[in-house]
Amino acid sequence: MSAQAESQQQSRILFIKNLNYGVTGADLYKLFGSYGAIRQVRLGDVAGKTRGTAFVVFDEIGDAKSALDHLNGFHLMERYIVVLYHMPARASAKADLAAREAQLAELKRKHEIAEAA
Repeated sequence: MSAQAESQQQSRILFIKNLNYGVTGADLYKLFGSYGAIRQVRLGDVAGKTRGTAFVVFDEIGDAKSALDHLNGFHLMERYIVVLYHMPARASAKADLAAREAQLAELKRKHEIAEAA
């Protein structure tokens, strides 16, 4: 990957998944804070689909990169965590796809088109 392409994918926001359900925001502040100043930590919804995930927002991109480089695959509370850059374009693309699928389902219902087996 070229340096320009890599810099376009970097972000101050890291997405962390495969977290132990017992991990707290304080645990993540302590672990990720050793790589730079953190603006915010958001844990996934305890009762929802985002359980076991979190977002960590750094003040500086370089600090986020350092944390990603050092903590991806880190063993935390009996789990190996996955650390990725947050990609808002991908999130909105998934939302667009979900909206199109809902629209298609509504059209099929409206025109009484059965699902293919």
